[in-house]
Amino acid sequence: MQTRKLVAETLGTAILVFFAVGVATLSLGFKFAGSSTSAGIVATALAFGLVLLALVYAIGPISGCHVNPAVTMAFVTSGRMSLWEGVGYWAAQFVGAILGALALWGIFTGSPGYSTGNQGLGTDGWGKHSLIHLNAGGAFAAEVVLTFLFALVVLAATTHVASAGFAGLAIGMGLAIVHLVGIPLTGTSVNPARSLGPAVIVGGDALSQLWLFIVAPLVGGAIAAVVWGYLFIPQRAEEPEPPGRVEPSDIA
Repeated sequence: MQTRKLVAETLGTAILVFFAVGVATLSLGFKFAGSSTSAGIVATALAFGLVLLALVYAIGPISGCHVNPAVTMAFVTSGRMSLWEGVGYWAAQFVGAILGALALWGIFTGSPGYSTGNQGLGTDGWGKHSLIHLNAGGAFAAEVVLTFLFALVVLAATTHVASAGFAGLAIGMGLAIVHLVGIPLTGTSVNPARSLGPAVIVGGDALSQLWLFIVAPLVGGAIAAVVWGYLFIPQRAEEPEPPGRVEPSDIA
């Protein structure tokens, strides 16, 4: 069973990176959105949200569809997952992200107009790599806050007070929302694996700035777990379990 979970996490993360980062590269790198940066931001945000929504229903019953080390950090910190299982998830997610980025890069190199220096690969960054030239401190704070919101949505949507049928919708839309705000700030990570895969391919500043997009989302995920524990655990202890509650095997 554990092997199936790790394979699902690897595959899910690879799919998320390939399709969502692919849309980001086409929209903002190849300029398919034309001169409208806002159109590229909306397209990319919807891509991340919709791909994750589909993945939640596809592999959620197998692994919980974390496909994000920050979400796994939230589950480990909240006690809903053991540290040992979390380490396995982290390894699977990082491997999947690199595989997804490699596949995407391999396809893009078939275009004579593509180069990692010009079109990139949907990498995250600050300073000159931020649309608003956000500094490192602002980027760190932004990633913590954005990841906190997203991880809190995931934790809340998968508790007994939520509806299993709508959990995927809440999680997918949550990711889309944080991208609408985050893309102009940092490109939006909220997912260390999603940042690692493209950075390994592109190298340069994307790789040297990668530490922030690993550390900040993990911090945001841990904070979300603490807040979730305060808001939901007392309620779980006081209220009877209603029929049809969300089990970890349903979604997370």
